[in-house]
Amino acid sequence: QLQLVESGGGLVQPGGSLRLSCTASGFSLDFYAIGWFRQAPGKEREGVSCISSSDGYTDYADSVKGRFTISRDNAKNTVYLQLNSLKPEDTAVYYCAAYPAPFLAMCTTSPNEYYNWGQGTQVTVSS
Repeated sequence: QLQLVESGGGLVQPGGSLRLSCTASGFSLDFYAIGWFRQAPGKEREGVSCISSSDGYTDYADSVKGRFTISRDNAKNTVYLQLNSLKPEDTAVYYCAAYPAPFLAMCTTSPNEYYNWGQGTQVTVSS
Protein backbone atom coordinates (compact mmCIF):
# COMPACT_ATOMS: atom_id res chain seq x y z
CA GLN A 1 0.00 0.00 0.00
CA LEU A 2 1.40 3.37 -1.02
CA GLN A 3 1.44 5.71 1.93
CA LEU A 4 2.89 9.08 2.90
CA VAL A 5 3.13 10.08 6.54
CA GLU A 6 3.85 13.61 7.73
CA SER A 7 5.34 14.42 11.12
CA GLY A 8 7.02 17.27 12.96
CA GLY A 9 4.14 19.70 13.37
CA GLY A 10 3.34 21.44 16.61
CA LEU A 11 2.86 24.71 18.44
CA VAL A 12 5.60 27.31 18.05
CA GLN A 13 5.95 31.00 18.85
CA PRO A 14 6.27 33.59 16.10
CA GLY A 15 9.81 33.66 14.81
CA GLY A 16 10.35 30.03 15.73
CA SER A 17 11.24 27.01 13.60
CA LEU A 18 9.97 23.55 12.85
CA ARG A 19 11.09 20.74 10.57
CA LEU A 20 8.41 18.68 8.91
CA SER A 21 9.09 15.20 7.57
CA CYS A 22 7.28 13.25 4.88
CA THR A 23 8.15 9.56 4.84
CA ALA A 24 6.95 7.11 2.22
CA SER A 25 6.13 3.47 2.70
CA GLY A 26 5.17 0.91 0.10
CA PHE A 27 7.06 2.70 -2.66
CA SER A 28 10.33 4.50 -3.32
CA LEU A 29 10.33 8.28 -3.62
CA ASP A 30 13.35 8.20 -5.92
CA PHE A 31 11.35 8.85 -9.08
CA TYR A 32 8.69 11.08 -7.61
CA ALA A 33 8.34 14.82 -7.38
CA ILE A 34 7.23 15.80 -3.89
CA GLY A 35 5.18 18.79 -2.86
CA TRP A 36 4.22 20.39 0.42
CA PHE A 37 0.83 22.04 0.74
CA ARG A 38 -1.09 23.70 3.52
CA GLN A 39 -4.68 24.45 4.32
CA ALA A 40 -5.87 26.90 6.92
CA PRO A 41 -9.44 26.89 8.27
CA GLY A 42 -11.83 28.38 5.75
CA LYS A 43 -9.18 28.64 3.05
CA GLU A 44 -8.29 26.64 -0.01
CA ARG A 45 -5.33 24.28 -0.05
CA GLU A 46 -2.25 26.10 -1.34
CA GLY A 47 1.06 24.89 -2.67
CA VAL A 48 4.00 25.77 -0.44
CA SER A 49 6.98 24.10 -2.05
CA CYS A 50 8.06 21.24 -4.27
CA ILE A 51 11.21 19.33 -5.16
CA SER A 52 11.95 17.40 -8.32
CA SER A 53 13.00 13.77 -8.52
CA SER A 54 16.23 14.72 -10.25
CA ASP A 55 18.86 17.47 -9.98
CA GLY A 56 17.33 19.04 -6.88
CA TYR A 57 15.09 21.58 -8.59
CA THR A 58 12.90 23.36 -6.04
CA ASP A 59 10.10 25.89 -6.10
CA TYR A 60 8.42 27.96 -3.40
CA ALA A 61 5.34 30.06 -2.93
CA ASP A 62 6.19 33.75 -2.67
CA SER A 63 4.82 33.84 0.86
CA VAL A 64 7.48 31.41 2.12
CA LYS A 65 10.52 32.20 -0.02
CA GLY A 66 13.58 32.80 2.10
CA ARG A 67 11.95 31.22 5.17
CA PHE A 68 11.15 27.63 4.16
CA THR A 69 13.54 25.07 2.67
CA ILE A 70 12.61 21.76 1.08
CA SER A 71 15.06 18.88 0.82
CA ARG A 72 15.03 15.15 0.25
CA ASP A 73 16.95 12.14 1.51
CA ASN A 74 16.21 9.27 -0.85
CA ALA A 75 18.19 6.84 1.30
CA LYS A 76 15.64 7.50 4.07
CA ASN A 77 12.73 7.73 1.63
CA THR A 78 11.93 11.06 3.25
CA VAL A 79 11.39 14.66 2.21
CA TYR A 80 11.77 17.52 4.67
CA LEU A 81 10.39 21.02 4.95
CA GLN A 82 12.35 23.34 7.22
CA LEU A 83 10.16 26.19 8.45
CA ASN A 84 12.01 29.22 9.83
CA SER A 85 10.87 32.68 10.93
CA LEU A 86 7.35 31.39 11.35
CA LYS A 87 4.44 33.79 11.35
CA PRO A 88 0.89 33.38 12.67
CA GLU A 89 -0.35 33.29 9.07
CA ASP A 90 1.66 30.09 8.55
CA THR A 91 -0.79 28.29 10.83
CA ALA A 92 -2.37 25.45 8.87
CA VAL A 93 -2.47 21.72 8.33
CA TYR A 94 0.54 20.82 6.22
CA TYR A 95 0.34 17.97 3.72
CA CYS A 96 2.91 16.28 1.54
CA ALA A 97 2.06 14.66 -1.75
CA ALA A 98 3.79 12.90 -4.62
CA TYR A 99 3.48 12.28 -8.32
CA PRO A 100 5.71 10.19 -10.57
CA ALA A 101 8.19 12.33 -12.48
CA PRO A 102 11.28 10.20 -13.14
CA PHE A 103 14.45 11.97 -14.28
CA LEU A 104 12.70 15.33 -14.53
CA ALA A 105 14.42 18.42 -13.12
CA MET A 106 11.19 20.27 -12.48
CA CYS A 107 8.13 20.16 -10.25
CA THR A 108 4.88 22.00 -9.69
CA THR A 109 3.08 23.36 -6.66
CA SER A 110 -0.29 22.85 -8.31
CA PRO A 111 -2.16 20.28 -6.19
CA ASN A 112 -3.96 18.96 -9.29
CA GLU A 113 -0.83 17.10 -10.39
CA TYR A 114 -0.52 15.08 -7.20
CA TYR A 115 -2.40 11.93 -6.32
CA ASN A 116 -0.56 10.35 -3.40
CA TRP A 117 -1.39 12.41 -0.31
CA GLY A 118 -0.54 12.16 3.36
CA GLN A 119 -2.95 12.82 6.23
CA GLY A 120 -1.37 16.09 7.30
CA THR A 121 0.33 17.56 10.35
CA GLN A 122 -0.87 20.63 12.24
CA VAL A 123 1.39 23.67 12.52
CA THR A 124 0.23 26.39 14.89
CA VAL A 125 2.15 29.64 15.25
CA SER A 126 0.99 31.60 18.26
CA SER A 127 2.33 33.45 21.28
